[in-house]
Amino acid sequence: MNTKFDELLEFPCRFPFKILGLADARLPDLVVEVLQQHAPGDYSPQVRPSSKGTYHSVTVYVRVESKEQVERLYHALGQLDLVKYVL
Repeated sequence: MNTKFDELLEFPCRFPFKILGLADARLPDLVVEVLQQHAPGDYSPQVRPSSKGTYHSVTVYVRVESKEQVERLYHALGQLDLVKYVL
């Protein structure tokens, strides 16, 4: 990835990750598991179902230390089978 997070953010900071995935009860736990591997912490994901209930949106705030860490998290979260998009 060649993002401009380092130009837009002042590190360290709290960064919101929004993960859109299939409506599966395991999704928030899988997201937190990935976050714990790359940025250990205490997470309280917020889950919202889509209007038809097919998808869930999981929002989590993560304390990130660098542009590279943000990029690693985007990549790792996007690798989850249930995940469609990471915003």
